[in-house]
Amino acid sequence: MSKSKLRREALLYHAKPKPGKIEIVPTKKYATQRDLALAYSPGVAEPCLEIAKDKNNVYKYTSKGNLVAVISNGTAVLGLGDIGPEASKPVMEGKGLLFKIFADIDVFDIEVDATDVDKFVEVVKAIAPTFGGINLEDIKAPEAFEIERRLKEELDIPVMHDDQHGTAIISAAALKNAAEIAKKDISKVKIVVNGAGAAAISCTRLYLRLGAKRENVVMCDSKGVIRNDRENLSKEKAEFSTHRDLNTLEDAVKDSDVFIGLSIADVFTPKMLLSMNDNPIVFAMANPNPEINYDLAVKTRKDIIMATGRSDHPNQVNNVLGFPFIFRGALDVRATAINEEMKMAAVHALADLAKQAVPEQVNIVYDEVSLSFGKEYIIPKPFDPRLIYEIPPAIAKAAIDSGVALEPITDWEKYRDELMERLGTGNKIVRMLHNRAKSDPKRIVFTEADQLDVIKAAQIVYDEGIGHPILLGNKQVIQDLKNEIDFHSKVEIIDPKSPEQKEKRNLYADKYWVSRQRKGIKLNDAQKLMRERNYFAAMMVNEGDADALITGYTRNYASVVKPILELIGMDKGVTRVAATNLMLTKRGPMFLADTTININPTAKHLAKITQLTTMIAKMFGVSPNVAMLSFSNFGASNSEESKKIREAIQYIHRYYPNVVVDGEIQADFALNPDMLKKEFPFSKLVDKKVNVLIFPNLDSANISYKMMKELYGAESIGPIMLGLKKPAHIIQLDASVDEMVNMAAVAVIDAQNKSKRSQ
Repeated sequence: MSKSKLRREALLYHAKPKPGKIEIVPTKKYATQRDLALAYSPGVAEPCLEIAKDKNNVYKYTSKGNLVAVISNGTAVLGLGDIGPEASKPVMEGKGLLFKIFADIDVFDIEVDATDVDKFVEVVKAIAPTFGGINLEDIKAPEAFEIERRLKEELDIPVMHDDQHGTAIISAAALKNAAEIAKKDISKVKIVVNGAGAAAISCTRLYLRLGAKRENVVMCDSKGVIRNDRENLSKEKAEFSTHRDLNTLEDAVKDSDVFIGLSIADVFTPKMLLSMNDNPIVFAMANPNPEINYDLAVKTRKDIIMATGRSDHPNQVNNVLGFPFIFRGALDVRATAINEEMKMAAVHALADLAKQAVPEQVNIVYDEVSLSFGKEYIIPKPFDPRLIYEIPPAIAKAAIDSGVALEPITDWEKYRDELMERLGTGNKIVRMLHNRAKSDPKRIVFTEADQLDVIKAAQIVYDEGIGHPILLGNKQVIQDLKNEIDFHSKVEIIDPKSPEQKEKRNLYADKYWVSRQRKGIKLNDAQKLMRERNYFAAMMVNEGDADALITGYTRNYASVVKPILELIGMDKGVTRVAATNLMLTKRGPMFLADTTININPTAKHLAKITQLTTMIAKMFGVSPNVAMLSFSNFGASNSEESKKIREAIQYIHRYYPNVVVDGEIQADFALNPDMLKKEFPFSKLVDKKVNVLIFPNLDSANISYKMMKELYGAESIGPIMLGLKKPAHIIQLDASVDEMVNMAAVAVIDAQNKSKRSQ
């Protein structure tokens, strides 16, 4: 993506459909006068009086216990420097978004117009009663050290400057594991730290707590090695000054074991890397460009263990592995501080998690056969779903053990269950989907590329690296639309009706005619049909001229599914094509089937639909638990519809015994585990989270998913075609740009899977 295009997209993203990235959402009912009387006057007086009696009741009656302030004065924003409090607000809102999506923590971002330490501290102390914790952000050194120190001393809630401690915690976990892999004793390794800002100082302090020795550490800044004979050193730099006769970074790294980069791009050369000891550990964390290019580094030293701040290389040191989960654990025990014991607990928990077997859904996201502890996997991946229930308990236990927890946890299993339930994983699914598609992008035919929204979707697919669009339609119309949105990247445009495609049309027509000549199709008919984009696109996929197709934006479902079924046909072993919609709900991803094809499937067909849907769920990294829905529960009705569901269940249990499925069951019992366990404790779905719903007919499935989408704002990905020989997917009429992009990612992953199976 060009810089100008990125700028425009970023500004549009932040401005539309409403400015900013976060909002306040009510958590209580407010529809009636009674609701409002309880929410405000006169009912609100009661919790106010209770809090006045005992201010600890504020945690019982308000959101304080799950509310963190992200506070900055804008003096050290990302790589932008001192740009002021207003300009820092988009970053602070972004931090709030990360808190919410990774750990279900609510945030108010607060930008303070104060660079003076006393004034800044005074402001934060004055507003602290609102919050359960304070996350300081993007404050320049050395003021950041003093601000954090004073607030930690003077407040009784957790305070952490993430720029310092987030990077320190993640990199310390990585260092612990890297040293183990390299068979280096942490107490003996020689460490060179390039950079002397807040993050570098905090990292080095934490490495000492991890076991590194002060005499083995050399720190450099822009002037070279920080020596104790240099004048005008800050207190923090003086803490890590050396008496050794070293002057430059090149001098310092010779015969060292570890290089820690928190500075600028390309300052660490191959010559310097070659001068290090065997099995060198290099954390080049300057972002977006590290101190040494990853590919250059691994080419220079085969024995290197390397981490960067980038997501496109192994071992990303990413603060999102830390701060959401550290605050989650601290809030959940009402910790009065985030102390050294809690930070070290995070270090050890992250390091230990990297040694555990990696869930298959993480392998799927990162397109790995099997991630395992080693040189290229020394810290967990940001999309690892275990972070939410592994890291907070470690933090909470450390808070309890160190005496700063006001509400200790006693039932740890219950706490882990609560953590698992905190977040629906819908948005994570989309991120995983896009990342997986990007790992091996495929050629996608957009059959209706003469539509503006389709072109917009194709542009995002191209810019994001999700796939390689092929645009079908009138070339001039498409080019005009591309120009309208500044889509100047070179992509293939094909007009099936144009003279230049005559040879290809005839070739496709001949092959289509051969396959359909005994089913009423004449050669002349086939030649005419190949002028139609859906037939042409299906033949492109069939003949390997494209990997997948997306259609359906302007035409009804029946008219676009016909050429796909005629030309592409069913996969090996499949007797029934179906479709599922992936609904991204607050309770997590839900697969609904069959939503578009089979009007009134038989029991056997329902069993096949169930099998296909569970396969697609696994493709998304979801372990399927299937409820087969009905108006009755477990034999309560002898209607033909209920009998059909029971027969389907029996068929599945016989032929697909590994599928976790039960029914017939009403939707409320399927989705409410407490109701299910109380009334039907024998069900195979007890104590399982249902995430696949199989409906008795097309009416119920189609109505349900569209109601969920329109009434409750559940995002829909689909319909996803199941059981086809080649990847072809049909979007809904007037689908949004985002829906088309998501379906393109699904089509790419479908193509990836089918390609692997054919190899």
